[in-house]
Amino acid sequence: MTKNNEVVCFGEILWDVLPGRELPGGAPMNVTYHLSKLGHKATLISRLGADERGMALRKVFNDKGIDTRCVQTDPDHKTSVVLATPNEAGDVKYDIVEDVAWDYIERQPVHEELVSNARYFVFGSLAARSKITRDTLFALMELPSRKVLDINLRVPFINRVTIEYLLGKAEVVKMNEEELALVAGWYGDYLGIEEKMYLLQEQFNIETLIVTRGAKGAVINYDNKFYVHDGFKVPVADTIGSGDSFLAAFLSKFIENKNVGAALTFACTVGAFVATKEGGCPDYDVGAIELFQNKLSQKI
Repeated sequence: MTKNNEVVCFGEILWDVLPGRELPGGAPMNVTYHLSKLGHKATLISRLGADERGMALRKVFNDKGIDTRCVQTDPDHKTSVVLATPNEAGDVKYDIVEDVAWDYIERQPVHEELVSNARYFVFGSLAARSKITRDTLFALMELPSRKVLDINLRVPFINRVTIEYLLGKAEVVKMNEEELALVAGWYGDYLGIEEKMYLLQEQFNIETLIVTRGAKGAVINYDNKFYVHDGFKVPVADTIGSGDSFLAAFLSKFIENKNVGAALTFACTVGAFVATKEGGCPDYDVGAIELFQNKLSQKI
């Protein structure tokens, strides 16, 4: 069987509850959405409650063309919500509710076929917070696909043993600068960002390490070579989903065998574009990204 499903994303889907509105979210869903918008086939493995919020999310998925055949329905647990509070700069603080549907993702035979035949299997550390979903994730991580860990460290769901296990399994790791400092700090006192990145890559044999820096862009070490982008200055609506869209954009170029520098520039462009919109899954097409990219290049 050919690898006709380019990416499988695994983990949480939810409603981001902001002051006065609710927006669909969850890193795996956001990555799936943006990959689809950028022209790549992506499938989401997750779980929703049999409630109004769950039905509303399914409608969102259908409207946005997200593949939901592996989104389970949980008769006993509610659809997840996250209480998201943005500050004046647009950065968001999250209060993640526990014991929700995506904590109970059950392993199914179709998952093994999907992941085994995908080019990339994308997952985050948050999905490992509960036993049932963690067991499913760990089983799927043993299948032959390139593993992409999108670290999502949220207090109180930071388990060093689990995170080290996930790091040891991944070929590609994405984290933000604060997460890099936290994880590298487990092994010593390191000053520079490149030193911290080298440490983790040597410790866990990580081929590609991506560190996002918000408005300051991102740094990538791929095959022992650093690539740096300083980011773009744009008016920020909120930062929800910007990192997820960054990862999706980067993977989209990796899939197309573009060079790392070009992939990084495109990822920063898409991340900046999403930051100018509300929520993690704004409606757009590739043409809008191209127009945005042209405007950014005119400012440089």
